[in-house]
Amino acid sequence: QVQLVESGGGLVQAGGSLRLSCVASGPIFSINGMGWYRQAPGKQRELVAGINSGGSTNYADSVKGRFTISRDNAKKMVYLQMNSLKPEDTAVYYCNAEVRPYGSSRYLEVWGQGTLVTVSS
Repeated sequence: QVQLVESGGGLVQAGGSLRLSCVASGPIFSINGMGWYRQAPGKQRELVAGINSGGSTNYADSVKGRFTISRDNAKKMVYLQMNSLKPEDTAVYYCNAEVRPYGSSRYLEVWGQGTLVTVSS
């Protein structure tokens, strides 16, 4: 069973920093794109940042210049460094990856269980 597990969420004051981590485990042949999404109360889930297998990145306008996404392919991990956090960054953050399991020719979209980030003013 392929799964993603996030860690690193918590409570931080505005202006502070947090680093989220996500590790993929299971019978994984390869991983294509990886990314972070977030969902605030009463709002739809939105893309925060993405990174492809070659390292190219994209960010939501609201986090550009403050958040940095990176990945370690050997460890099957993706990270989100969040600086200058604002109360509006408060949300559950989800890890997402396109994973090709062993024995399959197709990529599956896999989600983590989410980690809560709360930014106090």
